[in-house]
Amino acid sequence: MKKFVIEDEFWSIFPNTKIGIVICNDIDNSIKNEEKYKKMLLEAEKEALKYLKNEEFSSNEVIKVWREAFKKFKTKKGARSSIEALLKRVYNGNHLETINPLVNIYNSISLRYALPCGGEDIDTFVGDIRLTKAVGNENFITLGTDKSEPPYEGEIVYKDNEGAICRCWNWRESVRTMLTENTKNAFLCIELIDEKRIKDFENSLKDLAKAVQDNLDGTCMISILDINNREIAID
Repeated sequence: MKKFVIEDEFWSIFPNTKIGIVICNDIDNSIKNEEKYKKMLLEAEKEALKYLKNEEFSSNEVIKVWREAFKKFKTKKGARSSIEALLKRVYNGNHLETINPLVNIYNSISLRYALPCGGEDIDTFVGDIRLTKAVGNENFITLGTDKSEPPYEGEIVYKDNEGAICRCWNWRESVRTMLTENTKNAFLCIELIDEKRIKDFENSLKDLAKAVQDNLDGTCMISILDINNREIAID
């Protein structure tokens, strides 16, 4: 049985973080109605504007908390949280493109709640998944390249026995584990570092699970991990 484990090396830096996991099984991620997902993303983009009230982009609270978090571990120069990347596009007036249903759904939830949200194909994982500090020799190939770019030693990463799955916590993911139209079983996560937003966090997980089940069938199970609950079975 595969597990997702958050290791001590992570908790030593981020003891108050909560990681929400939605395990989706037997889903149909083939694209049937692209217009529906375009509309979903457009509505989420409009909703996201409420988090960007300050004219200076980096001074908005949902950006600032992740900038501060990324200062606490070694990162690739210019690496930003996934939610900053999404909100930057909205801030600049650039619409998100549709990718596949699961990615469209989690991107829309991410925007609506201004929380980092990501996902991977469980069937591509090799052994357990860990959120931890990188050793620095993990294999990692991202979209748009065929060359491995291992994380830095001490970088926060999701990883399995084959290599890094996501670098700089939630900055960039590996091609090896990414969600595709053929994905049947998915590992989705939402990350909370601002304790004041626990209600938003809980609601985002419920909305994510509901959106997957409403659109892609299958079953979804929600779990929340914290420093007192550090691992779950994922298959």
